[in-house]
Amino acid sequence: MPPRTTDSTPGRPGDGPPSPDPEAGTDGPPSTERPGGAAGGTPGGAAGTPGGAAGTPDLADATPGAETERGGTEEVPGTEGTEGTDGTDGTGADAGRRVEVVRRAAERGRRWRAAHLTGCAALLAVALTGGAVAFGGAGGEGGGAAPVSAAGALSPGDLARGDLDAGIASLQRHLRAQPRDFGSWATLGVAYVEQARTKGDPSRYPQAERALRRSLSLRPGNDQALAGRAALASARHDFPGALAQAARALRQNPYNERALCTRIDALVELGRYDDAAEAARAADDKRPGVPVFTRYAYVHELRGDVRTAREVLRRALDAASAPADVAYVATALGQLDWNQGEYDSALGHYARALAADDEYLPALEGRARAQAARGDRAAAVRGLEQVVARSPLPGPLVALGELYEDRGGDGDRARAGDQYALVDAWTSLARAGGVNADLDAALAAADHGDREAALRAARAEWDRRHSVHTADALAWALHVNGRDEEALPYARRATATGYRNAAFLYHRGIIERATGNEGAARTHLKAALDLNPGFSPLGAREARTALDDLEGNR
Repeated sequence: MPPRTTDSTPGRPGDGPPSPDPEAGTDGPPSTERPGGAAGGTPGGAAGTPGGAAGTPDLADATPGAETERGGTEEVPGTEGTEGTDGTDGTGADAGRRVEVVRRAAERGRRWRAAHLTGCAALLAVALTGGAVAFGGAGGEGGGAAPVSAAGALSPGDLARGDLDAGIASLQRHLRAQPRDFGSWATLGVAYVEQARTKGDPSRYPQAERALRRSLSLRPGNDQALAGRAALASARHDFPGALAQAARALRQNPYNERALCTRIDALVELGRYDDAAEAARAADDKRPGVPVFTRYAYVHELRGDVRTAREVLRRALDAASAPADVAYVATALGQLDWNQGEYDSALGHYARALAADDEYLPALEGRARAQAARGDRAAAVRGLEQVVARSPLPGPLVALGELYEDRGGDGDRARAGDQYALVDAWTSLARAGGVNADLDAALAAADHGDREAALRAARAEWDRRHSVHTADALAWALHVNGRDEEALPYARRATATGYRNAAFLYHRGIIERATGNEGAARTHLKAALDLNPGFSPLGAREARTALDDLEGNR
């Protein structure tokens, strides 16, 4: 799978609901990353995780909250006029219908691009939901089900273990009956965040914001809602805001798992890797479990310590028992192995993840990428088509488009163009939902879109944060615009932490070749292909061609 970052698609360890707190309802569903659950033991012994709490960020009070807002009864966000036409709540929209809607949207892709994507956000919104954006209509008025009692409200643990859409519908019914339950409003808010992220539907973020605001109006300063706000800010790629809100939640409850995890995520995405490592150690001391373990592993991977990352994930998988935990951690292991070019091992981990949850999108995407890397293009195309039909996010859309280009059959170029047009459509929809989509836009447009727009987006993102991913995106955007001398320092910075990422090495090698550094170019292009020769069907082909040319010129 692609480099793990909250800017990429499903797949970074931590996507999804963490396990419930020991006290039911302390935290709601997911943080901004991977699915999780409680796992026994801590990685302390194997991974060397000394304690020590991380300091409170300076931005702690930078984001004013709405916790003092008070209002009357508020309609449950997400239920306004959204009942499915088949009498259901729309959460189980027929898979075939969804595929067909996405296919129709893709057929319009070329026209969107020619017309500057006029109306694309609305069309993609239909594709994202299969024509039904309802979540909760079945339990509402006219749905035929009585509202649940307070005792019947779903706990965060229920949401973590069960069907997210059904859980949201149950929460909505409960809140119609008990509209002053601040904890359920907070749980609903973070559930909307997860729903938006997993389905690639940023229109859910404003609904999440309203639910969290409602929770804070009922109980100012409650840590569940503050942690939910941190998760929402992270999902929208407002990482300074996420850091600030996580700090506020942790002042109320230093053991809030979601806030601890979001704090690690925000520090990673801001490129503050030493601080992220310290935050991961502190979180491991306070709330050891799958969500913290996977983040701890990722921080080590970003610093080039693949052995520790793998050991921590293996220990977490051994401790996992719930299907969500198994799928979550096994996918993280598959992704780690794919990054190292160990495709057979990666496929084994994805198989284990899918045995636990056969519809887990990050595992389906990872399996497709590993199949492509091993040369099974047909299976990879089928797998990615399945993924984008359910969650048309930039990562899998670009990967599928490149597989079509690489296949080169009749109509494949047009099919690829449709996928890239859908990336543009998703970007427009994301921005309408308050998401900063500059990194996604820069990465896709540099190779498959408007190169000048890619550079503008990459520069804007670099101005906000200095991570290895933003350094790589800016380097590549500068390269495709013919500014290789300017690109080279950023390409070097992207690889400076020791992070073993073949795409970064490939970008650096191509830029070095363009600047006349042929020896360095050979070194990094060879390193990319030795590490992960199937990192990208088009990128790997270009890397091999460039390396052959350099070897011929020696």
